[in-house]
Amino acid sequence: MARFDIYPHPDAALRRTTPYLMDVQNTYLSALGTRIVIPLRAAAALPLRLRDLNPVMIVNGKEVVADTASLAAFPAAELRTPVAHGRNEAAEIVAAMDTLFGAY
Repeated sequence: MARFDIYPHPDAALRRTTPYLMDVQNTYLSALGTRIVIPLRAAAALPLRLRDLNPVMIVNGKEVVADTASLAAFPAAELRTPVAHGRNEAAEIVAAMDTLFGAY
């Protein structure tokens, strides 16, 4: 598992509004049983967006919004095969986390 890998949401029912989860945890901590993820929501599912907190990105042709304020620990075993990588958006994602935690 690598930082900024993007996985399909393991819960099929939730994929309609939250199709993906982005791993934002430091790869150094890969021995832990959980990963910290940011839900990537369908654009329509997150109509109120804050510019510095909710970066918009395209994943597999779909516009998604990083719901940074909803980051969570997720079982690593449920994140199987990444479908995309968010390395190109890393600066925006880190800036959004800095906004969330007050390091701006």
